Amino acid sequence: MRYTGEEAEEVVVKTMPSYHSTLTSSKSIANISLLTFRTKFRGPVVSLNSDHLGKEDLNDIDIVDEAILYFKANVFFASYEIQSDSDRVIIYLTLYIIECLKKIQKCHNKNQAIQELAQLAITRFDIPGDPRFPLNSMFQKPKNGDEAELMRSYIQQLRQECGQRLANRVFETDNGPPSKWWTCFAKRK
Repeated sequence: MRYTGEEAEEVVVKTMPSYHSTLTSSKSIANISLLTFRTKFRGPVVSLNSDHLGKEDLNDIDIVDEAILYFKANVFFASYEIQSDSDRVIIYLTLYIIECLKKIQKCHNKNQAIQELAQLAITRFDIPGDPRFPLNSMFQKPKNGDEAELMRSYIQQLRQECGQRLANRVFETDNGPPSKWWTCFAKRK
């Protein structure tokens, strides 16, 4: 059967599943999985060994890789069924990537983007339970101050690593402009 126009879009939206995290963790903060990932930044997640830092093997993918890899597909879904606590990390990073792309859009080269995203990552941000956190209905607030501090430092470390990797993905060269195939997603809400 052939579909045209809106019918085809409706069929695609109904049949295409969103991408969920394949990673699991026995540790969590409130209802956010505390997943390990490759990182050079300080925080509650201790980086994997230094040999692993530059590796981009699809069989050894971490949560930041998943968020960037699935971003373009997941950003089109108006609703997202949460299947695990790891999916909440994907949701948070998807929204953060949109904010990063808004910054990248104004940058002229990769170094400027890396600096802008490093600043964005450490700028004060809300966590679940804060009145201005946009997804309070999906996330539990931390039980106490220690858990809130752990969550804030974990999310900051995620933001730093995600921004760094995203800049490397969006800029094909150090002095060239950002990829339009990425910056077109900065307008998504």
